[in-house]
Amino acid sequence: QVQLVESGGGLVQAGGSLRLSCAASGRTFSSYAMAWFRQAPGKEREFVAAIGWSGDSTVYADSVKGRFTISRDNAKNTVYLQMNSLKPEDTAVYYCAARGGIMRKAFADYPYWGQGTQVTVSS
Repeated sequence: QVQLVESGGGLVQAGGSLRLSCAASGRTFSSYAMAWFRQAPGKEREFVAAIGWSGDSTVYADSVKGRFTISRDNAKNTVYLQMNSLKPEDTAVYYCAARGGIMRKAFADYPYWGQGTQVTVSS
């Protein structure tokens, strides 16, 4: 079992940056693959990025590739999402998720979720 708490969301102008954090409880954080998803109003939850347990493997949605960077610090039980060159279409609630085993892109493969943090990008 792992509990996840996101932070770092807010309001930013287009072209700006934000860094999201997701703090995890539990002693087995380093064994979990971690991911970020987002959900905009009226839309389905979509995959943003994922990172393997060691941090060596990452994967991104095409829409954020080159702008967002996922990373983790296993000593701090924290995963991050650095978001640069933000666009209005990045506006959404961002969720952190965890699963045992390898990273995946489908939200149904993640049993553990945070409560979400709002990111709003103004034009």
